[in-house]
Amino acid sequence: MRRAKACLAALALGLVAAPVCARYAAHVSSNPELGKAEGRCRAGEPGPALLIEVAGLKDRKGLVKAEVYPSDDDDFLADDDDLVNAGKVFRRVEEPVPARGPVVLCIRVPAPGSYSLLVLHDRDSNHKFGWWGDGVGFAGNPKIGWHKPPAEDARIVAGPGLTRTTVVMNYRRGLGVAPLRHPHGSEDE
Repeated sequence: MRRAKACLAALALGLVAAPVCARYAAHVSSNPELGKAEGRCRAGEPGPALLIEVAGLKDRKGLVKAEVYPSDDDDFLADDDDLVNAGKVFRRVEEPVPARGPVVLCIRVPAPGSYSLLVLHDRDSNHKFGWWGDGVGFAGNPKIGWHKPPAEDARIVAGPGLTRTTVVMNYRRGLGVAPLRHPHGSEDE
C-alpha cells in the first residue's frame, strides 16, 4: 500500500510514467481474510468444492481453517499474497470449532482439477500456526514431521461438484508430530 501511494505521488510530480505505478495498484497484502470470499461455499451455488471432515481434534477450542493451494512444490504453502498477486489459486475458509458433532468445512475451488489442501486447528484463535499447541493436517493424510510434505502427498482431485474427504489432524507429541491416539474425533465429543 505504501508503494502504491509513493508511486502515485511520483506520478503526480511527473517522475514516473503511469505504467510503472500500475503494477502496485493491484498489489494485495497478506491478511487473515485473504481468499475467504473466493473460498466460501454458498447454499445452492453449483460448481466444484471440497467438503472436508476434520477428524482427530485435540479439543473443541479455537478455529479450524482450510486452505487450498496449487499442487506443486513451489506454490504449496507459499505466502497467500504472493499467490494472489501472481494470479494463482489460493482459497481459505475458517470457522469456530463447534462445541459438539462433526467438524466439517466446505471450500470452493475455481475448477475441477488437482490442488493441495492444508487444514489447521488454531487452538488459541490467533491466526498464526504454533507447533507447540496447534494441529495440522493435509489431504491424503501423509505422515508428517517437522517439515511440510511434498505437494503431491497433500493432493486432492476435485470433481465438477462436491468432493468429499477426511483430514486427520496431527499435533506435537514428544519429539515428533502425529495424530492423537483417538484419530476419529476428540475425546470430548
